[in-house]
Amino acid sequence: MMKKQYDFSKGEQGKFYRPDVILKLPIYLDDNLAAFVEEYAKEKKADLQTAVNKILRHNKEMLQALR
Repeated sequence: MMKKQYDFSKGEQGKFYRPDVILKLPIYLDDNLAAFVEEYAKEKKADLQTAVNKILRHNKEMLQALR
């Protein structure tokens, strides 16, 4: 349960801040897209990350060609 008030007077700002850290946030796909990518990865004998990168890279190239 949350308190109505917290005392941060002894807190240290930026204690855990690391400017060189790169965060890689999770991306959640719709169920039908996840199933498609999983099947594609299985067909290509690749892991999911490789399959998603390949799909996105191809899409990026197509979109850049349309510019």
